[in-house]
Amino acid sequence: MPKDSATLAALVGSRLCHDLISPVGAIQNGLELLDLSGISSDLPEMELIRDSCANAAARIRFFRVAFGSAGAAQMMGRREVVSVLSDLTKSARVKADWRPELDMLRTDVQLAFLVYLCCESALPQGGSVRFEKSEAGWSIGAKGPRLNINQPLWAHLEGGPGPEEITADKVQFAMLALVADERGRKIRVHKGSDSLRIEIP
Repeated sequence: MPKDSATLAALVGSRLCHDLISPVGAIQNGLELLDLSGISSDLPEMELIRDSCANAAARIRFFRVAFGSAGAAQMMGRREVVSVLSDLTKSARVKADWRPELDMLRTDVQLAFLVYLCCESALPQGGSVRFEKSEAGWSIGAKGPRLNINQPLWAHLEGGPGPEEITADKVQFAMLALVADERGRKIRVHKGSDSLRIEIP
């Protein structure tokens, strides 16, 4: 039985996403059938339900990678990664620019997705997150009109003690630190006046 925090958190994340994606997908299928039948497909209420389902499905797909468990050799295709990010950020204030051209290990994509969530919390007025990967590792840059840096949380990513308590909306910082430490990866954070750069060798 796994006992370490990162593995247990990932298994819980996988279970929740697995159990939620089926009913959300069923609702989407039902909406498609209604569209084909022509029943109330143009009503604003139906459009609201359709948009909400699409958003829920996108977030579940993203969270399944970010917070779920991943096998050491499991791969993710570039097309799938771009699709997940595109659906997630379609109406979001923080956009994603995925530059890697090759397929890669799901464990590497997980690190990048957790970094996105951390950057999102630092960009209250919106912005963009650019992902680049080389043989040296990840280099992920975030830029926006205003940064809101929670210093203890970002320091925790570099090995600092972090805050005594963490709220649910900031759990990505704790998860990223745990996962990186478990895999022997060190995180470096570089802060500018309107930008951040996170490096994970």
